[in-house]
Amino acid sequence: MGRFKRHVFVCENERPEDHPRGDCLARGSGNLRKILKEKLKSLGVQTEIRANKAGCMDACELGPTVVVYPEGVWYGGVQEEDLDEIIERHLIGGEPVERLRIKDEKYNRY
Repeated sequence: MGRFKRHVFVCENERPEDHPRGDCLARGSGNLRKILKEKLKSLGVQTEIRANKAGCMDACELGPTVVVYPEGVWYGGVQEEDLDEIIERHLIGGEPVERLRIKDEKYNRY
């Protein structure tokens, strides 16, 4: 048995201020991960679900980007008000939050 059931990677990549793609850190991902960690701890699930800092995941325009493994579910535009839904529905309940999922346009699927 592994140490964690799920890993949640929150992109905290930073680019120059004038970069055309922007970055997740400027969109608030650093604070987002901090709040996520606090919420997981307050629910007592921090030993089962790990919130990790990630570098660039190449979805800068869609950030803040959050990826949940082992499922490989990608979320975009995640804000603080979305965290409770992600935690309850996906991280605890196992059901991805469809409205936040990033669609893979290359394959026209999630």
